[in-house]
Amino acid sequence: MVTPMFTPGFVHTPVTPFAADETIDWSSFGRLLDFHIANGAQALALPMHVAESVSLTDAEQREVVFFALEKARGKIPVIAHVSDAGTTIAADRAAHAERAGAAAIVITTPYYWTPPADMLLEHFHQIGASVRIPVFLWHAPDEMRGSKITTDLVLKLISRLPNFVGVVDSSNDWQFQINVLSNAQRARPAFQLACGTEYFASAGANGATGFFSALAGVAPVLTRRLYEICRKEDYFEARPLQTHLAALHRIVKSGGFAGLKSALRAMERDCGIPRPPMEPLDASREQGFLGELRRFPPLGAEPRGW
Repeated sequence: MVTPMFTPGFVHTPVTPFAADETIDWSSFGRLLDFHIANGAQALALPMHVAESVSLTDAEQREVVFFALEKARGKIPVIAHVSDAGTTIAADRAAHAERAGAAAIVITTPYYWTPPADMLLEHFHQIGASVRIPVFLWHAPDEMRGSKITTDLVLKLISRLPNFVGVVDSSNDWQFQINVLSNAQRARPAFQLACGTEYFASAGANGATGFFSALAGVAPVLTRRLYEICRKEDYFEARPLQTHLAALHRIVKSGGFAGLKSALRAMERDCGIPRPPMEPLDASREQGFLGELRRFPPLGAEPRGW
């Protein structure tokens, strides 16, 4: 089997809008996806953790991927996040995404379980072998405490899985990024590193060519501009943009898990509130949060509404 080629580029990771009764708000979701597509996304990845993937049923996760594929078809590719605690569940979800037309899948370590290294390798191998489309591993040690993705695991998976094409890194660990990319590219020259956080300048300097951004839904102009400048390797010019994006990231994170949806609401793209057990900002806290966003000058250049 020939290793498939896929370069994710600038990837938007949309939230999942919910209605007041906690069901998926498909109307708002359609408008949100249209917004991402019209505002610089080169690909979509969903449902990622920012999209509350672990609060969606298996059927809902599949519906979200299919809905996005229908919206994006012929415009930009869709990367399906298929992670689960069970290997067979994730593999079946991956196969479904491939049949529906996904361009690639992304997977992270199993939820709850902390298998030893050999079983983690087997978990990834079985999921990846269930499809022929490209496979990315998502390294998110701050979110996924337990079993770790290591350079050794990456190299072993490369030797076993022809369609394993890259790592999406959310660690901001420059040593990990350099180590995994330099060693992986010796074994598979086209192997890719993508940045899974908002700190693309440092990841780009370490060789990252892709950028998965949750804040692209809030500030698509800023995030796209940072991506484009870093791809030209003009990191001096990128520095003030990265500083702005780091500040925006801090503001949004100050709102906890609800911060992203509150920021979207501030930009007049209301996607509801998180599903339980995650909680929304209370009225007084949200007022201070929104005030800080309003005082953040770079958002003046960003689009409002859908």
